[in-house]
Amino acid sequence: MRVVRGIGWRWSVRRPKAPAPDGAALFEQLPDAALLLDGGQRVAAANRALLLALGPTQPVRPGMAPERLFAESSRPALLAWLQGAPPPGELRLAAPEGQAGRPVAPKYLPMPGGNAVLLLHDVTQRHAMAAQMAEGDRLQALGRLAGGIAHDFNNLLAVILGAADDAATSLESPPNTAAAGALEQVRQAAQRGAALVRQLLAYARQQVLAPKLVPLNDAVQGMARLLRPLLGRGISLDVILDEPGRMVRIDPSQLDRVLMNLAMNARQAMPGGGRLCLTTGRALLLEPLAGGPEEVPPGRWTVLEVADTGPGIPPELLPRIFEPFFTSRAQQGGTGLGLATVHGIVRQSGGYLVVDSAAGRGTRIRILLPRVEETDLVAPPAEPSAPAKPAPPPGDAAGPLLLVEDEAPLRSLAERALRRSGWEVAAAEDGEAALALVEEEGLVPAALVSDVMMPGMGGVALAEVLRRRFPTLPVLLVSGYAPSVVQNGLDESDMRYLAKPYRPAELVEAVKALVNG
Repeated sequence: MRVVRGIGWRWSVRRPKAPAPDGAALFEQLPDAALLLDGGQRVAAANRALLLALGPTQPVRPGMAPERLFAESSRPALLAWLQGAPPPGELRLAAPEGQAGRPVAPKYLPMPGGNAVLLLHDVTQRHAMAAQMAEGDRLQALGRLAGGIAHDFNNLLAVILGAADDAATSLESPPNTAAAGALEQVRQAAQRGAALVRQLLAYARQQVLAPKLVPLNDAVQGMARLLRPLLGRGISLDVILDEPGRMVRIDPSQLDRVLMNLAMNARQAMPGGGRLCLTTGRALLLEPLAGGPEEVPPGRWTVLEVADTGPGIPPELLPRIFEPFFTSRAQQGGTGLGLATVHGIVRQSGGYLVVDSAAGRGTRIRILLPRVEETDLVAPPAEPSAPAKPAPPPGDAAGPLLLVEDEAPLRSLAERALRRSGWEVAAAEDGEAALALVEEEGLVPAALVSDVMMPGMGGVALAEVLRRRFPTLPVLLVSGYAPSVVQNGLDESDMRYLAKPYRPAELVEAVKALVNG
């Protein structure tokens, strides 16, 4: 008999069935968990990796049935496999009650003398990556849904705001104070709805951004001055800055919004006081980094970290914190859009989020933004500016404004507002109808005012077609949200953007600025 030592126990194997002398050491040192079976398919030995995977609560004894080392749900597949059935793709090891055992991919290796080795490759990381990808896909689907809802809701709000303004104008003579007050309440409610929609758009990554090169440390210091009085006396604020002069490319107002949302979230997590720390730095990732809604790819990153000393996030809630409308503070008035908005802004800016939190040790959220290298800071040679165009007054341009809007009530309100301001207007319900006015009726528009998202031909495609015929045509794109094609797919010269919902006066001012600019 030859005795082979394990971890805390012994087993004996008959010489004909044991691995070769150097094979025993190889078996023990295998990186994957491994189980040695004798000729009767009973347990003969387990290597160190398997003992660690099973843990101290699961004993391994020579002669025991191998299925006892696996979760009950995996035992039928294991027994069928050992009796000649096709191999299972995956099994789970045994674990204490209430816990899930490690998932393993098994492989059967026959050995001389009737023995066999079961190699059990741990696929826990593969499961985590698959779960992370599924979570990312789910958040993207929620984002698309939120963006669609926001678009439709913005159309409704634009009609409400326009109708309220029209009604208020009609009540000015003779004055009707009571009705005017009621209409003002309608307007205020619509504006609050618009603010909620903007948060949805931020989550859906469909808001219009104005990215600029921003000195990160200056931006953090500026927000820190605003945050100190908001945090209250019980919460101290520390700022640790690295890399003076480091620039990031982001919309500065949205960077402020990200910091404000994260700071207010931390304040709510520390009602009894604590410490909030804002830190800037850098990171070089040689391999993908998990820990957020999406995996961070390798590369060089600029890091902005917001850390608090609150109670931490329970592990069962951590995967859901970036979902829209998910909140653990509904009774305190939480909307569940704060972290969802942060996630949308960061991703639309090309960055990623990584969260490190555990009960009793606070929460650390790291924002990783693409690094701006020195070569990116060199401005391209300035092109000679075109001579300024004369500024035609309303009604004196080459032709009427071409107004394209698929929502009939909103189209009617917009047309009425523009006509009251002295513009001649040709209105169409979609891109095809607008092209028909140009091609069949010979319309030469002074400017195009078009919704972006419409059935059939949208506003961007319409603008591209009309720009081929009228290269200097001023374009005002109007939408509840702006896909990336609006920001990057069209020559931005003589082009402006107006977000819904808008008031009639805002539309008139935008058209004046477009044509006179």
